[in-house]
Amino acid sequence: MTTARDIPFIDSQAALEDLCAVLSQASWFAIDTEFLREKTYYPILCLVQVATPDVVACIDPLSLDDMTPLLDVIYDSGITKVMHAARQDMEIFYHMRGAVPAPVFDTQIAALLLGLPDQVGYGGLVQELLGVRLHKLHSRTDWSQRPLDDAQIHYAADDVIYLAQAYELIQEKLREAGRLDWLTGDLRALSDPALYAAHPESAWLRVKGTNKLSGAALATLQALAAWREEKAQASDRPRGWLLRDDVLLDIARHRPSTPASLGKIRGLHENIVRKYGRELLALVAKAADTAPAPLPRTKLRQRLTPSQDAAVDVMQAVVRLVGEENRINPSVLANRNQLEQLLLGNTDVPVLQGWRRQLAGDRLQGFLDGKLNIRMSGGELSIT
Repeated sequence: MTTARDIPFIDSQAALEDLCAVLSQASWFAIDTEFLREKTYYPILCLVQVATPDVVACIDPLSLDDMTPLLDVIYDSGITKVMHAARQDMEIFYHMRGAVPAPVFDTQIAALLLGLPDQVGYGGLVQELLGVRLHKLHSRTDWSQRPLDDAQIHYAADDVIYLAQAYELIQEKLREAGRLDWLTGDLRALSDPALYAAHPESAWLRVKGTNKLSGAALATLQALAAWREEKAQASDRPRGWLLRDDVLLDIARHRPSTPASLGKIRGLHENIVRKYGRELLALVAKAADTAPAPLPRTKLRQRLTPSQDAAVDVMQAVVRLVGEENRINPSVLANRNQLEQLLLGNTDVPVLQGWRRQLAGDRLQGFLDGKLNIRMSGGELSIT
């Protein structure tokens, strides 16, 4: 173990085991990661920072042969792992062990129940709750380079030092407001492996613009996206290095049948055409006789009538009023797409589940059933 002033830098197996023996006795600890994935499909873990109220350390995965002691405490179901915007960190751990840690407390999600903005960044959270302005000097650091200097290690450590403090404060505030239990479902969902398993057959669902395709074009897009995912995983290279999303969509729309027509697709590099042209054309040809998988209901953006569009505007007003009444960010209740789904009869939306239903869902349903009165009173909008 080496030390950057007062921050332990864990770069030996013995030091890691000693640290994890301490962490294993904690009921919770804050954790953050630094990683690179600009040139790879899978993230390269470069640094792990951990903190409790009494302990802080930076762990160097690049110097360690075995991360098992740390993974064991991360996957200990008796210890809460505190993260901010947890999904990227959780994805890393999923790839390392093929499972997802639990339980997890995401301070970004919890902050919404305190009225903070949607997707508030870590710096914004710390400044809002703790009054500390964090420096961004090392935000573009290449964390794979060694050695890390004292300033870099302290910068990385701050990501968990203040996270631990923010966690305790958030817990206190939510407990006082009677909202701590509201988080249970949202936090449990973070430990669903389906969020992190990148199955090629479902890769098309991540391509923006699929809801504008149908028939053979949609089937082509689905086949191309699955092919790209498999190639990217096998080569450990970013998806976009093979085919960008806009290129996938153009191939699906035009469905070229010859190398010459394939080569005319804008943005499709000639090296890709040379190397994979036959495979791509075969996929396009096969998709012409394949029925596409149906679009999920949430991706079906049905064109609303002017009356329906106005109704969604009113529903958004209801959500904003409920948010103001409860000093909660309206975005945590429902977004416009979810309200459109509700208007069109889809009841499988978050606002009709759990505490969201209690606050806003029943009112929205009352509006749709004609049982809710919205009127101006004393110059302000009110709901009865």
